[in-house]
Amino acid sequence: MEPDSIRSQRLRRVEKAFASLPDRYLGCDGQRQAIVEIRLSDLGRTWEIELRPERCKVRTSPCREPDVVIGTDAGTWLAMRQGRLSGLDAFSQRRLWARGDLDLAVHFEGLFRLPDGRPPLLRLHDMRVRGARISCLTAGHGAQHAVLIHGLGAAKSMFYETVAALSPDYTVHAIDLPGFGASSKPLGSYGAGFLAAYVLDLIDALGIERAHLIGHSMGGRVALEVGMHAPSRVCTLTLLSPSMAFRRRRAWVPLVRILRPEMAVLPHMLRPDQARESFRRQMFAQPERIDPAVADIAADEFVRAHSSRAARVAFYAAARQIYIETPDGPAGFWTRLAHLRPPALFVWGSEDRLVPHHFSRHVAEVLPEAPQVVLAGCGHVPQIELPERTHSLIRDFIASAAAEPRSSLRLAQSA
Repeated sequence: MEPDSIRSQRLRRVEKAFASLPDRYLGCDGQRQAIVEIRLSDLGRTWEIELRPERCKVRTSPCREPDVVIGTDAGTWLAMRQGRLSGLDAFSQRRLWARGDLDLAVHFEGLFRLPDGRPPLLRLHDMRVRGARISCLTAGHGAQHAVLIHGLGAAKSMFYETVAALSPDYTVHAIDLPGFGASSKPLGSYGAGFLAAYVLDLIDALGIERAHLIGHSMGGRVALEVGMHAPSRVCTLTLLSPSMAFRRRRAWVPLVRILRPEMAVLPHMLRPDQARESFRRQMFAQPERIDPAVADIAADEFVRAHSSRAARVAFYAAARQIYIETPDGPAGFWTRLAHLRPPALFVWGSEDRLVPHHFSRHVAEVLPEAPQVVLAGCGHVPQIELPERTHSLIRDFIASAAAEPRSSLRLAQSA
């Protein structure tokens, strides 16, 4: 009888929390009508929340196809509703999963006031920048700001665990670059300068004077461009497997210059299972140690984005710019990088198939004081494959850069 009694008490608390949602609803201007399904595995119960711009409705018997399904347990759900735990914290602890519209899953938490009228722990919001809509996830209330910039073909979902790791100490903004994720897909070159201009204007729009920039892959190249173009706006740069101008393997540059990214408007048939397998094989050194829930989120986001013609054009335009960028000469990337002023940490994966860690030699030539770390047994996405080690490096570097202009770290192999 006791287990049933405990279960009944928990169920009553959960039902009360669901019943309070309409009164705590903040509304969602511009949000289309959407259906969120919440599954609490330990109770064996499912709730449906219908979201409208001005109101929400809770049903105990789902009757419509959901836009997103969020699964967790009763204790985690109650902790989230009470503001003791954010959804991203629960995800990073593997206490929550989501399938479907991931932006809606994240947005859901930010649509409800916490008890005593407190604001939600995180929010998903759109910023108007240079005529485009930039999707931004903001969490934390620290005095210092960190802006997270994703890589090619990715979105802010690649940084969910990083947001959870940094938000206790910083105000963290994970963004979708224009052309990617939930942001607008404007026409443009999609080179580093094009994207960096949006990041700078976004920092202005957020009211941030100076920020720590953390960029992965192409996002690292964009972060470097911001640091070279507007060093006074950057506290530190953390570059995770950053894409760099190629000095070798440039035989195809003339042909790539001729090929136009608009060819990507042709339909592409990419199945989710193919994307998941390719993603695991290309991105990670040891795919078997990656939680499938994490890898599948990134793969599903890529498939969803690739279904849009405008997103495909942006993807191929950005990839083209990465390959054809001029490496040397007066305006070449490596020439400009030598004059980088903000403190920068470079983190490489020893088994990275996309951006080999051998780029560290070129970085050491032009930025001999910049700390570099090679993570042993790591692939292209260190914040997912080795999250604890990577996030520790980020926090330590930001702290050391604040204490000393240039960190004393040196190039090292790290387990």
